[in-house]
Amino acid sequence: MALELELGGRRYWILSEPHGKGWKARVFERRENGESDELGVDATAETRSAADAAAERKLRRLLQLPAE
Repeated sequence: MALELELGGRRYWILSEPHGKGWKARVFERRENGESDELGVDATAETRSAADAAAERKLRRLLQLPAE
């Protein structure tokens, strides 16, 4: 399952998967043509929601957008 975000007029997916004893979330930019590019933004945490939230914070910092 992916978390979809729209930030700064662009769409992103945060994809999470089990990683060791926790979770790893990676961020992809989704293009209008259906393709996506991995941005190299990732985060790990003990829970899926914590990994997703950490990846979103990193993405917002990269894009220089305020946290919600």
